[in-house]
Amino acid sequence: MISTSGITLRFGKRALFEDVNVKFLPGNCYGLIGANGAGKSTFLKILSGEIDSTSGEVNLTPGERIGVLKQDHFEFEESEVLNTVMMGHTKLYEIMEAKDALYAKPDFSEEDGINASILEGDFAELNGWQAEAEASELLMGLGIGKDLQSSKMKDLSGDEKVRVLLAQALFGNPHILLLDEPTNNLDLNSIAWLENFLYNYENTVIVVSHDRHFLNKVCTHIADIDFGKIQLFVGNYDFWYESSQLALRLMRESNKKKEDKIEDLQKFIQRFSSNASKAKQATSRKKQLDKLTLDDIKPSSRKYPYISFTPDREAGNNILTVKDLTVIVNGEKVLDNISFIVNKGDKIAFVGPNGNAKTTLFKVLMGEIVPDEGEFIWGITTTQAYLPLDNSSYFETNLNVVDWLRQFSKDPEESFVRGFLGRMLFSGEESLKQASVLSGGEKVRCMLSRMMLSGANVQILDEPTNHLDMESITALNNSLTSLDGNVLFVSQDHQFVQTIANRIIEITPKGLLDRTMTFDEYLENEDVKVLLEKLYS
Repeated sequence: MISTSGITLRFGKRALFEDVNVKFLPGNCYGLIGANGAGKSTFLKILSGEIDSTSGEVNLTPGERIGVLKQDHFEFEESEVLNTVMMGHTKLYEIMEAKDALYAKPDFSEEDGINASILEGDFAELNGWQAEAEASELLMGLGIGKDLQSSKMKDLSGDEKVRVLLAQALFGNPHILLLDEPTNNLDLNSIAWLENFLYNYENTVIVVSHDRHFLNKVCTHIADIDFGKIQLFVGNYDFWYESSQLALRLMRESNKKKEDKIEDLQKFIQRFSSNASKAKQATSRKKQLDKLTLDDIKPSSRKYPYISFTPDREAGNNILTVKDLTVIVNGEKVLDNISFIVNKGDKIAFVGPNGNAKTTLFKVLMGEIVPDEGEFIWGITTTQAYLPLDNSSYFETNLNVVDWLRQFSKDPEESFVRGFLGRMLFSGEESLKQASVLSGGEKVRCMLSRMMLSGANVQILDEPTNHLDMESITALNNSLTSLDGNVLFVSQDHQFVQTIANRIIEITPKGLLDRTMTFDEYLENEDVKVLLEKLYS
């Protein structure tokens, strides 16, 4: 068990945390959430001992071990992959090194023999004989094959290093797992493997993630950082979100009878109480939910941007025709003779492991790249708004945010532009910052503002949830779900794809697989699985 007593962290006069007392129990997975800057990653570092709090203490049950997902991807450059994973269990790895050093001595003495015997006993007690097999299995589950496991870390790609460091954190069955954005740079298969791993994990997990589907799958509780405190809620992310929205409604309906409010609460609990992410905890969770009172449901201080795409005109029936499109980049066929037609109302998620292929397709459709072969034709009634994967070129300017957005507005009045920015959470002095110094999330919100002001009737978005906080992701997700129009997009966010797309197009090395269905239906369809196996073989 890990807990905190009176944790306070101050930076000058600002308190990030104030007298935080929270207890994390075995058998539970806690999703640590909070607005950008609330201190999620900082709190994990306090728990792991990487940084000290201003006051208070972290309490760990004696003898228990913490596994941490390292953020320094270059820390183990000269180490072999398999050894890097086993370094996650510091005590075991030190015993392994001490053993090897003893056995390598040319003048192995009787004393060395006694020491070696002690080390062998400790090694066996820590399940050392299974260490390499366990490390290899973890790597395989995360997509690092045996051909890479004897390589040096410096020879791996950035994505591969992240997977190795995740395996390191998981290795040796630590009593407490601290994971900061563990799904970053993982493909769908690896994310599914990690979900299953944590689903069956019997110790304590505390995880920070912007992947709502992941949090819903693995979390038994949500730890919400708000107002400098941390409050625990039973349930997954959706339960927390819906309960905070319910609290806001109840607060606004102050004149509503208390009996009606209690009835709303009971209906809400009934809807969620059977939706446990871990079957073995369904009964205990239902009991905890049944004990909730009106006072337990609290509104959040979170602010959600207002995102709404309103076309200036409705698109006709002819949206887009792509025929025999081929694009060669640096001698490689990134797109190979692909054809498809976009129909009115299609919301298409483009999927597949080759991110370059998807980005290249969008660049072609927006006229940024000329195809080597083939053609594409936009319908004459269509207009397109585009959110590129790399937006840096848009912000190479000395303009402040107001003047930056004014460039794209049909109404140049400052009051209109400022009002629009206010709805996108740029208020007061924030709207006068130089556009070039904005954070990644702020830049994406600016790009979304530009898209909304365009009045386009086809939205094209390449990884739009990158850099966004949960509140912005939720607002964008809801907007695109309710949009009556066409959307072409790429995203690694499972819930984003599942709730928006009504059609899936996978770009494979041997052509397209195109199905009109939801993302979950696509992943579970047996015919799709058979076809994909052929297309990737």
